[in-house]
Amino acid sequence: MTATVIAAVAGNGVIGQANDLPWRLPGEQRRFKELTWGHPIVMGRRTFDSIGRALPGRTSIVVTRSPSWTPPGGPSEDVLVAAGIDEALEIASGLDPDVFIIGGGEIYAATIDRADRLEITEVHLEPAGDAFFPTIDRATWQEIARDPREGYSYVTYERVAA
Repeated sequence: MTATVIAAVAGNGVIGQANDLPWRLPGEQRRFKELTWGHPIVMGRRTFDSIGRALPGRTSIVVTRSPSWTPPGGPSEDVLVAAGIDEALEIASGLDPDVFIIGGGEIYAATIDRADRLEITEVHLEPAGDAFFPTIDRATWQEIARDPREGYSYVTYERVAA
């Protein structure tokens, strides 16, 4: 299994405010869709709630502490539920060898040490926020690609071989 963490992160580490993104970036959602299309995506329940629905072309695996939680409209093959990260990654790897972790902050913190790749949109802002991305340890992660845009950059990191 190859696990990729994908996130938009402000210069101060903010990834969200009040269960929403504190910015809108042209093209960023298209890039997210292109990278994740056809692959399982792992997310926390609050991230799923903020999206509000299953994303087309991907199986959503929602990590929740609530055993009775079901997605709006009831259980479906597009939205699977996991009680923890281990279970979510096991389910995802059974569906596809390429798994994307899409948030939120607690899920990123719990998975960054297990990821093989980071696809980060570096947002050149420092907004207020209540959800944060973990620090990217430069001893662990090597930048392999950077695509600067107006107000943000797409950056790809790979784990440094031990």
